[in-house]
Amino acid sequence: MSVSRLQLALSLGVGIVAISSASILIRFAQAEAPTLTIAAWRLTVASLILVPFAWLTCRRELRRLTRQEWRYLAAAGVFLGFHFAAWISSLGYTSVASSVVLVSMGPLFVGLGSWVFLRERLARDTALGILLAATGSVLVGWSDFGGGRDQLLGDVLALTGAVMIAGYLMIGRRVRSRLSLTAYIAPVYGVAMLCLWLLVAITQPQVVGFGPATYGWIVALGLVPQLIGHSTLNWALAHLSATFVSIITLAEPVGSGILAYLILGEAITLLAAGGGVLILVGIYMASRAEARLAKTLRIEEVLP
Repeated sequence: MSVSRLQLALSLGVGIVAISSASILIRFAQAEAPTLTIAAWRLTVASLILVPFAWLTCRRELRRLTRQEWRYLAAAGVFLGFHFAAWISSLGYTSVASSVVLVSMGPLFVGLGSWVFLRERLARDTALGILLAATGSVLVGWSDFGGGRDQLLGDVLALTGAVMIAGYLMIGRRVRSRLSLTAYIAPVYGVAMLCLWLLVAITQPQVVGFGPATYGWIVALGLVPQLIGHSTLNWALAHLSATFVSIITLAEPVGSGILAYLILGEAITLLAAGGGVLILVGIYMASRAEARLAKTLRIEEVLP
């Protein structure tokens, strides 16, 4: 089913606003709950809603999935689970601004992965935009170096989260166009949930016994950033390339940084701000290049 540019723009806008709230909600939940527990409960909330709904509405579609498709769905879920484990852990060591900007460097790894594994060549402006964004991420990370080993560890965890989200998006692009949104995200979120609970079982953090406010933040995480935010991005994967979607997600640091400043009073250093500007310039350049490429492909499709 074709969609208009306005529909895509509005949907991606809603998705970005939704996922921008995640880091703030996580910070509130971390006041009482361990990191991995937050991540596991977040996916549990989403899965408790999605899995029964998928079984009621997409049962036939799920039964028709091949073994290869199930392997892809499982792999996407593993990447998503480890993305959350790494990224949410990073918020315990570094600033919201640094964590969100660095974890949003997925386009760099999507571009590299598309070139290495899919043999897809990047447009020059796309590659330059990704390079600028990567340089900006280095500046953001460098601004934390003087703060001690914990800040650097947080930055490394956030970058690990970026690698995981890149794998998740690339697999999603490969299979999402052949499946309905619910049939895709229900198994993926379910596998991610199982991966996180396995990590919880290994590390044995506290999993229950929190106050009502903490449970409220966790439920909000499952409903807003996960069900609304990530599901919107997965919907877009049926119409846009993984590289393009991942580039668009780099708008998240802007929303998260504003929320962190307004709600948490978290300052942004001059070096981190400069890195953020470079990242936004990189987004703009890469997005324009991807849009031109998409237009060219549409023209070629209608030519005899």
